[in-house]
Amino acid sequence: MGPLANKGKIAVMRGLAVAAVMVAVACTPIIRNHGYMPPEEDLALVVVGVDTRESVTLSIGPPTSGGVLNESGFYYVASKFRHFGAFAPEEIQREVLAISFDQTGIVSNIERFGLQDGNVIVLSRRVTDDQARDSTFVRQLLNSIGRVNAGDFLGEN
Repeated sequence: MGPLANKGKIAVMRGLAVAAVMVAVACTPIIRNHGYMPPEEDLALVVVGVDTRESVTLSIGPPTSGGVLNESGFYYVASKFRHFGAFAPEEIQREVLAISFDQTGIVSNIERFGLQDGNVIVLSRRVTDDQARDSTFVRQLLNSIGRVNAGDFLGEN
């Protein structure tokens, strides 16, 4: 065997080594974070029953989205996705922070939700106990079941 054969073997070995490194890198999961979740130490500055929309925005930043009905609250959403090779990204963690306000714009409730096995779970909750009813659209809809009067539909009072 001559020196040319040894150079060929070395080139093949280098090629295999490069291919092995490329395969290993392609199979390494990449984690990407989406959204914003205020740090716990900043969230501790928000006081239920005292803070307003403006002070919450100043303390922990603007929300990811606001309440749809009557500007009922602020919602902060953060997700973590794992990208693995050619497969579709998989959401591996999600947290939602919901800050509710009363009619005067004062913080009435702070709740943190997570996603575990496809189910939403409550991670933490701070609520004022003012005996106020939760009047979200869904709750109003569910409370109205069974209160239907046929006379209402026929125009009879």
